[in-house]
Amino acid sequence: MLFDDTYLTVSQQAEAVFTDRGSKFIAYIFPITNEAEVKPHILQLKALHPKANHHCWALRLSPDRTVFKINDDGEPSGTAGRPILNVLLSKNVTNTLIVVVRYFGGKLLGVPGLINAYKTAAEQALQQAGITEKVSTDIYTITFDYIQMNEVMRIIKEERINVLQQVSDNQCSVKLELRKSSVNQILKRLETIKNVQIKYNFSS
Repeated sequence: MLFDDTYLTVSQQAEAVFTDRGSKFIAYIFPITNEAEVKPHILQLKALHPKANHHCWALRLSPDRTVFKINDDGEPSGTAGRPILNVLLSKNVTNTLIVVVRYFGGKLLGVPGLINAYKTAAEQALQQAGITEKVSTDIYTITFDYIQMNEVMRIIKEERINVLQQVSDNQCSVKLELRKSSVNQILKRLETIKNVQIKYNFSS
């Protein structure tokens, strides 16, 4: 099996509203790349909806889809965060945060009603946001002597590598975005060039 270096995420921020027996569920969906982005979004929504009863959320992170978190924010356990997360799991979406803000309408919905409401609101927001496929990449910086420029550029052109940054001087440096499935093959080619130095930056 070929190494799968693609993943699904949301195309843009979006929101959707679902109501049931007077209770209002407003779902907000955000593309995110790390956990540090979550708190500002939650605080922003709490400022926007200070009188809401609950701000429940779920997230899924990383291209390999292994990181997830849920928060019921005072709703009965398993009735809010889990159904929101299940929407992300069912569509195989990652690098995404969904927050559902609830205004209580005076009538109890019961466990099945809550699960359905949080799930439906999250599904509608995901539909509004749209799903896009992204390629998982690694970022590397290579440094080399100016006389090696042609050799380096030939490999970049032949491998169709995305150049993020380039500095040309006596000592040159190029920041490259490499598709994960091609990393080993490209690094092997670059390592054949004399005096080239390769430094790993991060994954995206």
